[in-house]
This record gives sequence, C-alpha cells and structure tokens, in this order.
Amino acid sequence: MRQKNWRLVIVGIVLILAAPAFFFFFLGTAPKSNDPAALMQTVGQVSGVVGGIGLVMLIFGLIGKKS
Repeated sequence: MRQKNWRLVIVGIVLILAAPAFFFFFLGTAPKSNDPAALMQTVGQVSGVVGGIGLVMLIFGLIGKKS
C-alpha cells in the first residue's frame, strides 16, 4: 500500500497556479520594458519550468511512497 505525500501535492498545485499568475503579471509590465520580446521569452521559459516542476511534484506526491 502506498501513502500519498500531501505536502508535495499541495506545493505542486501552488506552483502550477503560480506559473500562469507570474506570466500574466509580466504580460502587463512588458510594454514598459526596453525589449519586451526578450522579456516575455524569458518569463515564458521560467513559467514553463516552474509549471513543470509543479506537475512533477504533484505526480510524485500522488504516487506516494511505500509504507
């Protein structure tokens, strides 16, 4: 029987929700930048990585560990 790790699940969900919030926050500030295209490219990559890490943490938390 496997035991779910609820801490990993919660942190994964928080990271998955934080990634698009981070992206949309910078979407509003990009026009003020000197190079908006480069800024949004970097922000998109960071958001993707954070969302991916959150997804992996969510999956590992739901799989759990052997008790």
